[in-house]
Amino acid sequence: MRKPFRDLVMTASRGLLPPETVITLDDLAEMSAVPIDPGDARYREPLCRDARALALRLPVGSQIVLLGSIASGKYVDPLLESFGANLLFPQQFVGRGDMSRGGLMLRCVEAGLELDYVSVDSAVRRAGSRPPKLSPARRRVRNR
Repeated sequence: MRKPFRDLVMTASRGLLPPETVITLDDLAEMSAVPIDPGDARYREPLCRDARALALRLPVGSQIVLLGSIASGKYVDPLLESFGANLLFPQQFVGRGDMSRGGLMLRCVEAGLELDYVSVDSAVRRAGSRPPKLSPARRRVRNR
């Protein structure tokens, strides 16, 4: 039986890694020296290598969800090469920055709601109007 696939994290120079991967201070220093730029082979080649390997292992028609920005090609362009129309992102992310995307995901988890996923391949990737600001999150009461 195949192992189920799980979350993977994009890195600046090591391609796709499981989130539990231990990163040392030396690793972090090495990664921070590589710009996240699809024109830089130190970033692009490991990411494309791992995306191609993943695409070959996935069942046909599998959908890959990018929980990041699609506004520029720095993440999208290398991933589209391997996943094409099967690369999805949450439609509600359009026009949101990092913190707003994170806040939106937390609110959806708390409410038990799933985001709407659409293909990156057919999405409008240029900046548009910003969505309304998120309402303040409810304060959580901690049991002591």
